[in-house]
Amino acid sequence: MRKVLTRKKIHVKKGDLVEVISGKNKGQNGKVLEVSAKEGKIIVEGVNVSTKHMKPRQQGVAGSIVKVASPLYSCKVMLVCPSCNKKTRVGHKKDEKGIKKRLCKKCEKLF
Repeated sequence: MRKVLTRKKIHVKKGDLVEVISGKNKGQNGKVLEVSAKEGKIIVEGVNVSTKHMKPRQQGVAGSIVKVASPLYSCKVMLVCPSCNKKTRVGHKKDEKGIKKRLCKKCEKLF
């Protein structure tokens, strides 16, 4: 029997401004850098930052400590509406040309 891979539906896209609503980074804002639909996780700029120790790759070069943004589950963030600047749920609606767009549930504007 074949294993069926299901793709999780994620409500944010790369480049969106989001706010963290739960966890240790609650209240922080940032831009979505990367989306992994298979895992259901996203990477947000400046949020959930961890330190990573890098070994020296060449002789004579010192090792270093680098700050890296770690992924977090997409259910822990809400989209910030570009027009009203409030965190909101996302709806969908067709515009005048019949193209499906996202809708802010607070101010009812398409984006």
